Amino acid sequence: MNSADVKKLVLEHEDYLVHMRREFHRHPEVSGKELHTREILIREIESMQIPYKMLKGTGIIAIIEGGKPGKNRLLRADIDGLPVQEEAENLKQKKECVSEVDGVCHACGHDAHMAVLLGTMKVLSRIRDEIEGTVYCCFEEGEETNCGIDTMIEALEEYKIDECFALHVYNGLDAGKVNVVPGPRMAGTIGIGIYLHGKSGHGSRPDQAVSTIIPAAHIITQLNSAFMNQLNVEETVTLGLGMLRAGEATNVIPDEAYIGGTARFFNWDEGEKALKIINRISENTAACHNCTVTYQYRHNISPYPVVNDEGVALRVQEKIGELCGEEVLGDCDRWFASECYSAYLRKYPGALGFLGIRNEEYGSGAAHHNGKFDIDESALTLGVCAEVGFILSKQGE
Repeated sequence: MNSADVKKLVLEHEDYLVHMRREFHRHPEVSGKELHTREILIREIESMQIPYKMLKGTGIIAIIEGGKPGKNRLLRADIDGLPVQEEAENLKQKKECVSEVDGVCHACGHDAHMAVLLGTMKVLSRIRDEIEGTVYCCFEEGEETNCGIDTMIEALEEYKIDECFALHVYNGLDAGKVNVVPGPRMAGTIGIGIYLHGKSGHGSRPDQAVSTIIPAAHIITQLNSAFMNQLNVEETVTLGLGMLRAGEATNVIPDEAYIGGTARFFNWDEGEKALKIINRISENTAACHNCTVTYQYRHNISPYPVVNDEGVALRVQEKIGELCGEEVLGDCDRWFASECYSAYLRKYPGALGFLGIRNEEYGSGAAHHNGKFDIDESALTLGVCAEVGFILSKQGE
C-alpha cells in the first residue's frame, strides 16, 4: 500500500479511536487494579481475532504475525489511571468526557495510549500481508507505580524482539504535531528515602540524646551544595526534596528522622554518580552525629531515563513525514517526567514519541496529573499513523 492508502485506512478508524478513548476515560482504574480495563481490551482484541497472552496481574501481549519474513517489533501502551479527582472543565470549557469513578481519572493520557494502540492493531490486521515479521502489542499494567514493568519484561523474554516503539501524549506540544527525535527524551528518577536513627531524649538535655534532626538538616544543605559543585554542570540533574519528617513534640528529641524526595537526570553516568553522592553524604554526616542510616525500599534509580535510538527515531520520523507530511513533525524539549518505558529501551533499540494534545481554543493543555488535564481527540489518528509508520518502516534504511 502507498502512503495515501495507509493514511486513508487510518482515518477510517477515527470514530473508533474516539469511542474507545472515551470508554477507557469514563472507567479508569488505578495501578495494578485494571481488571475492567483488561476486560475491555480483551473484548476488542478478540473481536479482531488476534491471539493474545494474559500476564500475571492485568497486562496483555497481543501478537500479530505479518505476511512476510522480517524483523520482529514491539508496540506498547500503558493502561492505568491515577488517584486524582477529575474536574468537569479543562482550561477553557466543559470537557467532552469525564471520569465516572470518584477520585480516579486518566490524567496522564493512558486512555489515549490504549485507544491508539487498538486502532493501530485494526489497521495492521487489514494490511497483515504487508507486514514484515511479527508485531507484539503490549498493554502494560501499572506504569504510574511501576508495578507491572517487571512482569512485562520477563514475559517478553519468550519472544525474539528487534525494535520497540511507544507514544506518550504530551501537553507541551500542539495537537496535530508529533515529535520523534534521537537522544534523551524523558528523565530518569532517583528515589530518595533516608531514615536517620539516633536516641530519643528530653529537650532539656540534648547531651543525653542523639538527635536525628540536626544531621538531617546538615544532609539537606550538603546535598544541595554537592549537586551544584560535584556534578557535571552540562548534564542536568535536579534535586527535589519534598519531605522532612521528625518528632511529634517540641520538648522531645526524636530517635528517627526521614528525608524524602527525588532527583531527575538524563545522563546515566551522572544519575548513578548522584545516587552515590546522596548515600555518601547521608552516611558520613550521620556518623559524625553518632547516628546510623537505613534506606527506604524506593531509595534507588527507577526508572532510568528514556533515551531514543538514533536509527529508529530518524527512520520513524521519516516514515511519519511520508504518511502525513513533514508539517506534522513538531519540536519540543526533553520532558523531566519519568517513564518505565525506559526498561524496554534498555533491552531493545527503539524510540518514544511525543504526541501533541494541546489546543488552546478547545482548552486542552493543562499539566499532566492535574484534574483539568484533557486532550484534543483529533490527535489520535496521528498517533496511529506514527505507530503504523514504525511497523512499516524498513530496518536498515
